[in-house]
Amino acid sequence: MTRYAPGDVVVVPFPYSDRFAEKRRPALVVSNDEVMSAGFLWLVMITTAQNSGMEQDIIIEDLSAAGLSRPSIVRPVKIANVEPSRIVRCAGRLGAEQAEAVFAAVRSFIGRDRPKPRKGAS
Repeated sequence: MTRYAPGDVVVVPFPYSDRFAEKRRPALVVSNDEVMSAGFLWLVMITTAQNSGMEQDIIIEDLSAAGLSRPSIVRPVKIANVEPSRIVRCAGRLGAEQAEAVFAAVRSFIGRDRPKPRKGAS
């Protein structure tokens, strides 16, 4: 089985969030070996920069290293869980600094809501 590392840009049928369909597109691997050994990859969406507009979007600076031909962004709020066998190919890698910014964004969305204190609790 091919191994994918955090920061790899892969091409995959990425699921739409609003309908039962998929679109072949680049995505960024954000999961580690432990998730892959369980038979999954966590991916975040990559889309063209013309679709930018979400506060959390991160512009990809080195398109060539990422294996992309058009100005693109990573959208860390759109995450998918896929089986590695669905990966069409590895296109490239995101630079270490940019990849870490994406990982930090994803971490910031996990367990973010805190329960409201109960009345009378201090």
